[in-house]
Amino acid sequence: MDYQAFSEFIAGLQESEIADVSVLTRSILGREIPLITLGKGKHAVLYVGAHHGMEGITCGVLLDFIADYIRQYEKKTTVYDYPMQYLFEHRRIYVVPMLNPDGVEYAVHGVAENNPLRERVIKMNKSEDFSNWQANARGVDLNHNYDAGFLAYKRKEAEAGIVGGAPTRYSGEYPESEPETAALCRFLRFQREEIKGILTLHTQGEEIFCSCEDNLTAKTMSVGRVISRFTGYRLARPEGLAAFGGLTDWCISTLCRPAFTLECGKGKNPLPPTQRPLIYERLRRTLFSFSCLV
Repeated sequence: MDYQAFSEFIAGLQESEIADVSVLTRSILGREIPLITLGKGKHAVLYVGAHHGMEGITCGVLLDFIADYIRQYEKKTTVYDYPMQYLFEHRRIYVVPMLNPDGVEYAVHGVAENNPLRERVIKMNKSEDFSNWQANARGVDLNHNYDAGFLAYKRKEAEAGIVGGAPTRYSGEYPESEPETAALCRFLRFQREEIKGILTLHTQGEEIFCSCEDNLTAKTMSVGRVISRFTGYRLARPEGLAAFGGLTDWCISTLCRPAFTLECGKGKNPLPPTQRPLIYERLRRTLFSFSCLV
C-alpha cells in the first residue's frame, strides 16, 4: 500500500454520505494525512495505522475496514450482534489509516531524486534500500515521539548508540516534535471527552500490547482479554525500547483511556501484501466491536 493507492481510495470516499473525510495535517514533505469519520455518535474511538514506514499494510487493513463498514451500512445488516444503524447513529469511529505517508513512500519506493532530504536520509540509512525504513521523512520514529517515558527512553536510546536521525528508534528532539504526532495529539486532546479508546495497528507477531496505569488496569485488561479472544492474538506487555514513547502509552497515561497496540500478522517485516486479507479477517470483529467495548 503506497501513498498513491491510498490517495485514490480516499478520493473515492469524497462522494460518500457515510464516511466523512477531513485532513488531520500534512507530513514533513507536504503529503496530506486524512482523517476519516464513520458514524455520528458522541461515543467515539480512534484507529491509527502506519506509524512506521515499512508497515503500510496496516493502512490497507484499515481501508478494508472502512470499505466493509460502508457496505454493511448500505445493506442495513447486523454485524457481530450490532445493527449497523445503531453503530452509525450512536457510535463514532475516527480512522487515521496512514500517519506516516513519507516513511511509507520511502519503504515502498525509496527516496526520490528531488527529495530535499535525500542525501541526509541515505546517510542515515547507510543504503539506498529503504525497505526496512520505519521513521518519518527526517529520521524520527513516530511511535517513540510521544510524551510517555520520553526521558527514560532517551537514556536507553543513548545506550543503544542512537544519537540522531535513523531508520528506526530515534525519538526526536522532544515529544511531539514531528508534525504528524503533534497533530494527532492535538486532535486527541481536543476530542478527549468524546474518545473512549484507541487502537494502533503495527506489525508483526500477533500480539496485543498495553501498558497499564493503576487506575486503568482493570478496565484495560478486561477489554484486552476480549480483543485477545476475538483476534486470537496474545495479550502481552511491551519490553525494552518498545515500552517507551508510544501512542498507546501516551493515551493511557495522559488521556486515561484504554489503548492497545495490535501487532498484526506473523513473519518478517515488511509483511507481504498477501497477508492483508488474513490480517483483516482476524481483526474484523474487533474493529466493528471496539466502540461498544470501551
